[in-house]
Amino acid sequence: MSIVFRDEELRKAVEKVKKESPERRFRESIDLTIVFRGLDLKRDTSKRLSDKLELPHQFDPPKKICIIGSSGFAYKAKESGADKIITPEELKELSKNKRLLKKIAKNYDHFIAQADLMPTIARILGPILGPRGKMPAPVPITAPNISDIISKMRKSVMLRMRNQPVLHVKVGSKDMESIKIVENIKAVLEYLDRKYGGLKRYLERAYVKTTMGPSVAIGE
Repeated sequence: MSIVFRDEELRKAVEKVKKESPERRFRESIDLTIVFRGLDLKRDTSKRLSDKLELPHQFDPPKKICIIGSSGFAYKAKESGADKIITPEELKELSKNKRLLKKIAKNYDHFIAQADLMPTIARILGPILGPRGKMPAPVPITAPNISDIISKMRKSVMLRMRNQPVLHVKVGSKDMESIKIVENIKAVLEYLDRKYGGLKRYLERAYVKTTMGPSVAIGE
């Protein structure tokens, strides 16, 4: 059972949204929308969200991971399945091309960086990645488990909510088992419950929908 909804309510909403969404020529995502009440995000900025959350289940399309690091670190990252590697030399060249930096920021979901390069990365990429909530996770150059970190990143989503008390987050894909989507939704709700010291008092309503399909209210 979730914090605010029964598992059966979540399952029914997910299955209804799948049924009511016509077949498309592309893989649609399943999105969760949560509307809050009683949160003044302009006055109390501590209630804003810019958090990364690992979900129980990965979904398609897989999150794209960009690694910033040198020699051995970059080699381990490539062997671990990173989608893109940026070396320190390439980073310096990128600093001269803001258009390309913005393209990279848009095309990759998560960034991992060799820890000792963070000062340089913050200077060059900070203005681009920071506002998008995509600042790299620093990892020591000697870290033996880059593959584990990448695996966790592929299951992670960004929870972002700034001025308006409405949260939109992808929790699965239409072709995914309903139970796995439900478990991902529960992970988001449980995180928000911890974040706000109790979600019930702030929850106005919640919906699920496919990328282009109609919204279905949870619990109605």
